[in-house]
Amino acid sequence: MVEIVEVAPRDGLQNEKKVLPTEIKAELVRRSLDAGLRRIEVTAFARPDRVPQMADAEALLSEVTSDPRLTSIGLVLNRKGLDRAVAAGCDEITAVVVASDGLALRNQGADTKAQIEAWHTIAADAREAGIKASVIIAAAFGCPFDGEVSTERVLEVAKGVLDAGPDELAIADTIGVGVPAQVRAIVGGIRQLDADIQLRAHFHNTRNTGYANALAAVESGVTVLDASTGGIGGCPFAPGATGNIGTEDLLYLLDRSGVRTSTAIDASQVAATGTWISDQLGLPQAPAMLGRAGWFPAP
Repeated sequence: MVEIVEVAPRDGLQNEKKVLPTEIKAELVRRSLDAGLRRIEVTAFARPDRVPQMADAEALLSEVTSDPRLTSIGLVLNRKGLDRAVAAGCDEITAVVVASDGLALRNQGADTKAQIEAWHTIAADAREAGIKASVIIAAAFGCPFDGEVSTERVLEVAKGVLDAGPDELAIADTIGVGVPAQVRAIVGGIRQLDADIQLRAHFHNTRNTGYANALAAVESGVTVLDASTGGIGGCPFAPGATGNIGTEDLLYLLDRSGVRTSTAIDASQVAATGTWISDQLGLPQAPAMLGRAGWFPAP
């Protein structure tokens, strides 16, 4: 069984040129909930001058946190971000540690070692605040500035973040360069470090390997997958980091592979939302394919 974390409101929108009004973002969250998605990365607590698409984080959360169906996740980069997430009423936070110094410095202005140290503080303070704290290792499959990121490097970073006792550990292919062999090697290595940690994976489909990687992750024991309705989004600090895997396309893949999701999710509703949000962004069509191709066999 696999849990889907819907990331379109955050990772889906943060790299799009058009900044959507808060009401449209709130509608995206509500439509996702109506389709059966429950755990949603609603926003990021980042500097508005660097990520203007996330400037309304508190306002957006105030619009949606009263919905009892929602488990809201806020992405945080530092202690100030954690304080904002707690004050805004997030159910969970996900902190970021970048596996490569090149992207780490450009993304957060601190190298990987410093980010691990910051994560330890965030994890302790989140526990004290009574909210779940996860950590995501970004650029775990390759870096746009440093090039190859070895499995050994990723496992070294994983050991550092595991020492702080995260509720969940995620690995991210931030620029969509990974392949299934890497997925199996990284997941297997992390399992040797901690056999019980809940594993989550975040893939981009930049080079059409995202869905193969998602299936490899599930087959390797990953139980949580990120996906973005419509396949929108990417990372604004990583050149070429386009194309999150689409929630609707992932649902089709999992269903046809005999893998159940933790909640009943209506893929056709997700696809309709993917078309709708792509229209709101002024895209010619949603990057995800299910909205165009339809389910097979047809219902």
